Amino acid sequence: MARKIERLTLDHLDQLPGGCGQCVFWELDPVRRAAVRGHEAEEKAAWVSTVLREWGSCGRVAVVDGEVVGHMIWAPPVHVPSSLGFATAPISSDAVIMTTAYVAPAHRGGGLGRMMMQGMAKELVQRGGVKAVEAFGDTRGRSGHCVVPADFLLAVGFSTLRAHVLHPRMRMDLRTTLSIREELEKGLGRLLAPVKRPVPGRTGQATPSSSRAAQSPRRS
Repeated sequence: MARKIERLTLDHLDQLPGGCGQCVFWELDPVRRAAVRGHEAEEKAAWVSTVLREWGSCGRVAVVDGEVVGHMIWAPPVHVPSSLGFATAPISSDAVIMTTAYVAPAHRGGGLGRMMMQGMAKELVQRGGVKAVEAFGDTRGRSGHCVVPADFLLAVGFSTLRAHVLHPRMRMDLRTTLSIREELEKGLGRLLAPVKRPVPGRTGQATPSSSRAAQSPRRS
């Protein structure tokens, strides 16, 4: 099974599982959503195009054997007007908002969500100017809903910043997350490093004193 994580492009939108390619819950305010009903796919593509042009990469997709089976989308809060409708808003000024994280049911439990999260964190750190990712969680754990389940956010490194019975605002510090990952990878590398064994018949290099003793003739 070939698995890889790719940057989100316009070509991926019609392949996104869960109907996200035709959903503009986050991208448009309620009034605008009602006005574009029936044209959601075009509006989604226009939104992604705008963010890519004005800000940069805003998502990752998980691809298994050539099929898109998961996706993650994020953007600066200014591009996500619906975020202001949550009781725990607004998003912090030093953070971007992760709007969507979804993996098709048949591919859950294999680490694809964590892989996309790590790719997002690494890219944002390299980009600079962003200290954290925030998201609104859904405490009801509703799979397939537009709001990411809070349990998933906790599992991939978020912590609760502002509690709420339904939609807590959660935060993941980027540098802390990457430093922990790097330390884990270094530790794993040391554990898996091959052990050097001595070559039979060679116990080490001779010391200068032992070499001189071997060369000196024995006196009777």
